[in-house]
Amino acid sequence: MTTPTAAHPTHHSALETAALAHGAAFLLVGLASFVPGLTTGYDSLEFAGHHSQALLMGVFQVSILHNLVHLLYGIAGAVMARSGGGARTYLRWGGAVYLVLWLYGLVVGQESPANVVPFNSADDWLHLVLGTTMVGLSFLRRDTAPPTASTGRTH
Repeated sequence: MTTPTAAHPTHHSALETAALAHGAAFLLVGLASFVPGLTTGYDSLEFAGHHSQALLMGVFQVSILHNLVHLLYGIAGAVMARSGGGARTYLRWGGAVYLVLWLYGLVVGQESPANVVPFNSADDWLHLVLGTTMVGLSFLRRDTAPPTASTGRTH
């Protein structure tokens, strides 16, 4: 039997949990986007560019590049969620990138050659929600003290 140490705590902070949850969601989305049936128009899946007509759940435009970005974001979230500082960095800067992608999607036309990932309106608004929630969650407290037996409160 092992005992918890500072390097391997048994309780994760809300900050770490939020980063891990986002990372897991990105991994699932990245994988799901490669599954015909979950992705409609799968036969039109392109590596990059606005010509890809594949839609995850029939709503979100995807490409191989878009899916790979989700997978990388997922891996980064899983790795960085192992510490409070890493989780905060992942949520804050990852969220900031999603807010920039939201703005980019609003400025760049959907049929533009600059729409390389690609994005549609559903992607744009999802990026706003993800960016806002990720940045917001990055301000959670970092303490990892488990609840005490007598009060149920953290230290």
